[in-house]
Amino acid sequence: MRTVRFGIIGAGLMGREFASAAARWCHLPEMQVRPEIVALCKRNPAAAGWYREHFPAIRQVTDDYRALLANPEVEAVYVAVPHNLHAEIYCAAIEAGKHLMGEKPFGIDLAANQAILACARRHPEVFVRCCSQMPFFPAVQRIGRLIDSGAIGTVIEVETGFLHSSDLDANKAINWKRMIEVNGEYGVMGDLGMHACHLPFRAGWRPRNVRALLSDIVKERPDGRGGRVPCRTWDNATLLCEMEDPATGQRFPWTFKSQRIAPGEKNTWYVRILGTRTSVSFSTRDPKRLDMLEYTGGEQIWGQVQMGMETAYPSVTGGIFEFGFSDAVQQMWAAYLYELHHGSVPSRFAGCVTPDEVALSHRLFTAALASQRSGQTVRLEDAS
Repeated sequence: MRTVRFGIIGAGLMGREFASAAARWCHLPEMQVRPEIVALCKRNPAAAGWYREHFPAIRQVTDDYRALLANPEVEAVYVAVPHNLHAEIYCAAIEAGKHLMGEKPFGIDLAANQAILACARRHPEVFVRCCSQMPFFPAVQRIGRLIDSGAIGTVIEVETGFLHSSDLDANKAINWKRMIEVNGEYGVMGDLGMHACHLPFRAGWRPRNVRALLSDIVKERPDGRGGRVPCRTWDNATLLCEMEDPATGQRFPWTFKSQRIAPGEKNTWYVRILGTRTSVSFSTRDPKRLDMLEYTGGEQIWGQVQMGMETAYPSVTGGIFEFGFSDAVQQMWAAYLYELHHGSVPSRFAGCVTPDEVALSHRLFTAALASQRSGQTVRLEDAS
């Protein structure tokens, strides 16, 4: 089995998720490639005890990402740092010849994203992808197969979204995701939006224009030191887009939502597709349930399919059991390593977000900001 030696730059929540997925790689019996974490870049190296305890292959712990990128043992990096550092560190990783898995939004704004993509184009030998794990849920993989087979028929309407309630508490202390100079003007769209874009973009559907309604609900927050500071990022975003399927020329509406203040939602990703032949609806609120309506004339009846472990990359877990977030993270990493090793993925919806798909999200979010400012529908071409 091929081993790809990784460094992690930004060893927080999602760094630990990646490390945990790597630790149980035996869960994926058909993989011909595996990750091994050998280096770590953390702001406070003394706080790396959990990594040192559980991953003895780590031989470098540093607070300088340049030192990690100079390490000849490191073949690939996972970078999970604040958005204002994306362009600097992603480009440095690519130029150092390290395969890159980066966190969304791949640049704090359109200009930063364009700089990253230009760097990647100059180094085609470096494999570059973006994180987005939710479409690896079995129900979403099933939806992808329905799209690929043409079973949906003509698309009538699409809704996707990612909803949190994490900022409902107005007394929650501010962090970098609520600071416009660190998170960026996109606000919640930059932080969560790629999750809602992943499936439509992978289906090949392209937004032509957008009317955006962006909400700044909590305008100041505690600073953690006894004072209060402005909170100037968008908390919630609702976008209505005219989409086009280039394969057919068919146009249809797409409603996109990304929200950090969504009462009653813990961490909910959802998709709803209405088609002339088959309609589908799925939400991670009920991860085993896929709602389907197959129309052949006569009565219209929604039915439920109970999904088990029907994963893109086979696991040792029995097919009757439930799939969860940690499984989605591991499937995403399996997709990354499978494509790095084989040069392609086993099916269209079994792949990670590509640089071109990320670039499209930046065009969409930039147009959304322009729409919010003008109160008008904005064509994506006009916002680029």
